Amino acid sequence: MMDERNSGPASAGPVFDAAALATRVLSGAVLAALVGLVCLEAFLRGAFNYSLGFAEELTGYCVVLLTFFGAALALRANALFQVHFLFDSYSPNVRVWVQRIFVIVALIVCVILAWKAKDLTLSSFSRNRFAATVLRTPLWIPQLIPPVGFCVIGIFLVEQFLLTFRKKDTA
Repeated sequence: MMDERNSGPASAGPVFDAAALATRVLSGAVLAALVGLVCLEAFLRGAFNYSLGFAEELTGYCVVLLTFFGAALALRANALFQVHFLFDSYSPNVRVWVQRIFVIVALIVCVILAWKAKDLTLSSFSRNRFAATVLRTPLWIPQLIPPVGFCVIGIFLVEQFLLTFRKKDTA
């Protein structure tokens, strides 16, 4: 469903637009940092036979963050996989209800996963646990990514649910 004003994804309001903008900006910054870090690591290895040592750890964290945020933005853009031959065969009313059921089930799954991931993060924080890596990163820092990622996905699931109540234009 496309918004005719800006040819972007349909929006349920400015709060969701702001969340999408923040997600896109953060994703872009993380992607730029990831590319820079990988290029620097490749250059240092090729030119000086030297490794930063921490690049693999940081790039792993970046990839996980980009996966969550990319999934959230794909959901908002209605770019997730669908079985179109089946979905398009339904009447518009059935399609709306199928979408609502999907959103409700997905939102329940996101809430449960975010809650469990939050528990793990708090456990690592309270136990003062660190990664067994060069950086010795406190584990709660990278463990924040899944609950935040599930919350961002949840925001756009709520938006998709709200959009199912919009009247369809016949134009």
